[in-house]
Amino acid sequence: MRCPLCSARQARRFCPALGREICPVCCGTKREVEIRCPDACPYLASSRSHPPAAVRRQQDQDLAVLGPALGGLSEARQQLFLFALTLVDRFRGDGLEAASDADVAAAAASLAGTFDTASKGLIYEQWPDSIPARRMAEGIKGMFDQLGRGRPSGFSADAAAVLRQVEDRVREVQRAAPADPRAFLELAGRMARRLGGPGPEGAQAEGEGAPGGGGSPIIIP
Repeated sequence: MRCPLCSARQARRFCPALGREICPVCCGTKREVEIRCPDACPYLASSRSHPPAAVRRQQDQDLAVLGPALGGLSEARQQLFLFALTLVDRFRGDGLEAASDADVAAAAASLAGTFDTASKGLIYEQWPDSIPARRMAEGIKGMFDQLGRGRPSGFSADAAAVLRQVEDRVREVQRAAPADPRAFLELAGRMARRLGGPGPEGAQAEGEGAPGGGGSPIIIP
């Protein structure tokens, strides 16, 4: 039987996400990219236990970029920082409305300012100028506002500190890869997939992947 995805190779692996057999090549190349693989998939488990050398190198490079931010944050803020990365990926947009790294930096900077003033008891919302950055900022703020309800008053200060670190990491990636306008967005996407984030907006039903929801390994303090 031919693989239903490529129609070129023999289907030899049962895919629990699709409920049918696919070829090993499509299994390996489309795994967690085009196919939302369940954790119970034995091929997914094997790939996570023994990732290819290129994947390990990319993971090491990503952690080298994020390490300075994580190292300066408390454990609670580290979790919030990682959650923010999944939201950057979720609200990145696509096509002509896709965000760039510059939009991510602008969204993070404006939100940091908003939460910083909120931590001082003032309400003054700051918004970036570009449409993609504004959309991302609104999406992240909505999720952070949900997360902050009923939590200690220090949440706004935590959010501001975390978003400053997001902006800082974007700027660092821009300096390291000036020719790639979406290098940080690609990094955020890789981290979101590893953390079990909700994926780009619209990929799941509304409400899925919300903070504290089931199925995500992200621990929100």
